[in-house]
Amino acid sequence: MSASHRVVITYCTQCRWLLRAQWYQGELLTTFEDDLAEVALAPATGGVFRVDVDGEPVWNRKRDGGFPDVTELKRRVRDVVAPGRSLGHADRTD
Repeated sequence: MSASHRVVITYCTQCRWLLRAQWYQGELLTTFEDDLAEVALAPATGGVFRVDVDGEPVWNRKRDGGFPDVTELKRRVRDVVAPGRSLGHADRTD
């Protein structure tokens, strides 16, 4: 299987959210190393923090209320790039 999915993390430079975006980037690249071709960081302004996979929104700070828990973000990305794949402890509901 070749990695073909592209994730874009758009973050607000005015809000200083680069470090947060980089942390999510590292988490996604580590978890989905065989599924992702790229995790790009896209600077923006106006309080935006959004994660898109192949052009489809999986997290939007304004729509979803704040920043995602990393396990929730991984679940949402997994549902697009590798549906049915187990995330181990991140899939537990207890």
